[in-house]
Amino acid sequence: MAADHPGGYVKKDRTTDPVGEKDREKWMARFQVRLAMQPGVDRAVVLQAVKEVTVHCADTGEHPRSAFGDPDAYAVQTAARLVPEDRASRARRRQAGVDALDSVLRRAGDIAGL
Repeated sequence: MAADHPGGYVKKDRTTDPVGEKDREKWMARFQVRLAMQPGVDRAVVLQAVKEVTVHCADTGEHPRSAFGDPDAYAVQTAARLVPEDRASRARRRQAGVDALDSVLRRAGDIAGL
């Protein structure tokens, strides 16, 4: 334990670990994309979640994968935690309608030979 740090732990120096930094960036990018794809997730939810992960990792020196696991699975968990169920349900219904219309338009294009 480090006596000079209030939490009693030593932060890792990320500036000397370019490979680890690149891996952290990849994890964060995938997490953000997967989170943004979840029903009802808006910019505010993504920003809040990214801040939570960033602060935790900065405070502990942990890699996000060690702290939160797979970015895809964590995105689903985070959306479930941060998005009200009614908003997520509306987004799922809206997406189902868009998907159905897209399917009809594709079939019509196939029939018309487009």
